Amino acid sequence: MNIFSLKNKKAIVTGGSSGIGSAISKVLAQQGALVYILDFDEIGANSVIMDIFKKGGQAVFKKCDISIKKEVDDAIKSAAGSEKKLDIIINNAGIAHIGSLEKTAIEDFDKLFSVNVKGVFHVMKSSLPFLKSTGGVIINMASIAASVGIKDRFAYSMTKSAVVGMTRSVAKDYINYNIRCNCISPGRVHTPFVNGFLKKNYPGQEMAMFKKLSKSQPIGRMGRPEEVANLVLYLCSDEASFITGSNYDIDGGFTHLTN
Repeated sequence: MNIFSLKNKKAIVTGGSSGIGSAISKVLAQQGALVYILDFDEIGANSVIMDIFKKGGQAVFKKCDISIKKEVDDAIKSAAGSEKKLDIIINNAGIAHIGSLEKTAIEDFDKLFSVNVKGVFHVMKSSLPFLKSTGGVIINMASIAASVGIKDRFAYSMTKSAVVGMTRSVAKDYINYNIRCNCISPGRVHTPFVNGFLKKNYPGQEMAMFKKLSKSQPIGRMGRPEEVANLVLYLCSDEASFITGSNYDIDGGFTHLTN
């Protein structure tokens, strides 16, 4: 029995050139989906695509800034193709920001909103006409910052809370079109972003800070991108056909087990 098969499915993955997005693109392709990576990092995306090809999968790169509606419309229309078919939408692309309310400039606030909120809005809105015709799955990447207070993450928390709200609204509004919409809220996941963050903010102390951040999860370590990708795979598969409107924490126990 071939469970979690995505054969003959067409998937969109935003921000698929690195980190969690890269892992998602690879696991969806591994299970048979034709994956369209929407990103502006052409070098990173093509590296992911080469890895997919080597393992017998299929993937295509579409250069796209999700904060720009026309670029999203063009990329989605191109991916849907003449058959006007899309099955899976993964809104993974996003940017981070560190700062309290007082330390958040209006320019930073607007930038985060433009990518993390409007970007998700653009992709869902552009994809909806294709999904409505045959049904499909939308997975939005939120964060535990949408559910718990995290120090110095004011603007980021705001955007991820919006993602959770949009997810539940879309799930409610389009359930009769056989569209399932869920979101995932990762805790700390070890990606190249984490390495860059530590190098920039804690030069010479990277290893010590990595250990400290790892221990903040009750399970005692950071997550792996592949672990998030496997949850995405499940939620995209027919095995998850009874699930919609949900937010899944994948955080090593941080949200519910930390006092």
